[in-house]
Amino acid sequence: MNPRVKEVYPNGDYTLTLVFDNGEKGIFDMSPYLEKGIFLQLKDRRVFNSVRPFLGSIQWGNGADLCPDMLYLDSDRSITDSEVKALNQKP
Repeated sequence: MNPRVKEVYPNGDYTLTLVFDNGEKGIFDMSPYLEKGIFLQLKDRRVFNSVRPFLGSIQWGNGADLCPDMLYLDSDRSITDSEVKALNQKP
């Protein structure tokens, strides 16, 4: 079983910073999904920013969610702690 999402932070470029339960961090790019089905609603920043950890995965306020295995396998886990901090700083 792949690690599960423990924390999630939305970024301004429609990516998500993920923290997994094994301590790894990753960036997941949501932009390829924003033209499909329920994910169209995520173009609205308020909806996109409503993302929360949910049962080892993530879920938005509109009910959209993603497979936890996909989040782990398709995220860029080469990100450094300083890059995570820079992405998550509020302007």
